[in-house]
Amino acid sequence: MTEPLLNIRHLSIAFKQSAGEQLVIENLDLTLNRGEILALVGESGSGKSVTAQAILRLLPQYSAIYRQGVVELEGQNLLALSEKQLSRIRGVRIGMIFQEPMSSLNPLHTIHKQLAESLLLHQGVRGPEATTTVISWLERVGIRNPVERLNVLPHELSGGERQRVMIAMALINEPDILIADEPTTALDVTIQAQILDLLRSLQASMNMAILFITHDLGIVRRLANRVAVMQIGKILETGPTEQIFASPQHEYTRQLFAANPGEPPIPYKTDTAAILQVQDLSTRFTFKSGLFKRARHQVTAVDNVHITLRLGETLGVVGESGSGKTTLGRTLLKLIPADTGSVHYRPEAAAEPYEILSMSAKAFKPLRQQIQMIFQDPFSSLSPRMSALQIVSEGLRVYARLSAQEIEDQVVEALQAVRLDPQMRHRYPNEFSGGQRQRLAIARALILKPRVLILDEPTSALDRTVQKDILTLLKQLQQDYQLAYIFISHDLSVVRAMSHQILVLQAGKVVEQGDSETLFRHPANKYTRELLAAALLSDVDKKR
Repeated sequence: MTEPLLNIRHLSIAFKQSAGEQLVIENLDLTLNRGEILALVGESGSGKSVTAQAILRLLPQYSAIYRQGVVELEGQNLLALSEKQLSRIRGVRIGMIFQEPMSSLNPLHTIHKQLAESLLLHQGVRGPEATTTVISWLERVGIRNPVERLNVLPHELSGGERQRVMIAMALINEPDILIADEPTTALDVTIQAQILDLLRSLQASMNMAILFITHDLGIVRRLANRVAVMQIGKILETGPTEQIFASPQHEYTRQLFAANPGEPPIPYKTDTAAILQVQDLSTRFTFKSGLFKRARHQVTAVDNVHITLRLGETLGVVGESGSGKTTLGRTLLKLIPADTGSVHYRPEAAAEPYEILSMSAKAFKPLRQQIQMIFQDPFSSLSPRMSALQIVSEGLRVYARLSAQEIEDQVVEALQAVRLDPQMRHRYPNEFSGGQRQRLAIARALILKPRVLILDEPTSALDRTVQKDILTLLKQLQQDYQLAYIFISHDLSVVRAMSHQILVLQAGKVVEQGDSETLFRHPANKYTRELLAAALLSDVDKKR
């Protein structure tokens, strides 16, 4: 192995809290060598992202305390540098891909401007040369029609597309070290495979070192040269990838490797009445282009979709990033207007169904409690100015007349259900890890006891052990309350564990639909077979 690029020695970090301090990184030692990919794995809240942000001193100054240790880049201690000196390191020698792209991209600036700004800042490249480079990188990370997408804003991209833009932004200056914090979380399996191949080829051609943080052990096994396993701020074991997978020494590592999404879903009563009936649903977006924004072109995001959903049933929705999965979920909730079609919601078997697309916002408001959604990006869907207690209880304050103590009691119960310590209810979103924020979003939706729950990538930010717990919880809640789920995900092993029926979307169209096990065992459509083939490459526990 060549000389080390990055040395972390005896690093300890604490966070200030109202009741004192909490040690989050304890005496951590980690070495990243030139030309290698080191995977950092561990459960949500173990300190992986804190470690990554500490390298570039990105932790909030008001709460983070560096107790001891050094972070050396070729012998230079980054913790001792001034902000001006660090600015010459960030983005040039060390690039970073953040876990949640919507909170990292400027919502007011176009994709072109944000990528070109990085080139101008670090290389002095501008004008047509910068535009050409931006287009090239957007192509390399899998953005379709990059020339047409240059002037879109972040909210006009899908979750996976935003993640790919973040990857392009981190790599556009060709750094020596890339810190990738869950860079494929929002990507479907086919694009995920392309991004991993891209990272590997760039790493090899540039002799770049990569610190790769992930909870997906399939990716670790496919991509990494070495693995470091982390728990509660400590490194438990480190070693070559195949050695760690073949013979893990620590009990916690063995538990991580043994975890899987769980057993198939519990059967539901197929003769029950449909709670949701969707017919001929289509949603289109109109984009303006040209100097005076006069030219228009229309994109059909959801094209003539039909759905029947019964109580106790889970419909899994899969497809590549940008296929219309999230748009479908938001259209069903009237968060995005539909162009054609109908959505009939029947809260009780004997009741007359509501055609919710034609309802006014005022008329639909009482039904929102019964149809809830868990959004893909928890950080951008949680108010940074509200505590966990305020976030989770917000719906109760709108729909229920309860005392402050009754509300707090229900919040405590909801946090316990999603495996969050109720003592954390006074913290703010930035004080939670990515996985903890996802669980907070789940608790917010579940506390209202909805009849229909639309889950948009609800476990994408969770490690495998917590992921299994959350899926088990969702299944149990479904049985206890006869909930109907629409489960949107790019993780096919998770979809298989949760779903009774599967709907496969490609470019807004349904290419295949039917019983989950039948579809997984005997896919009829070529695109479905390609999705399954790509998933097998990254799923180490596909044993069924």
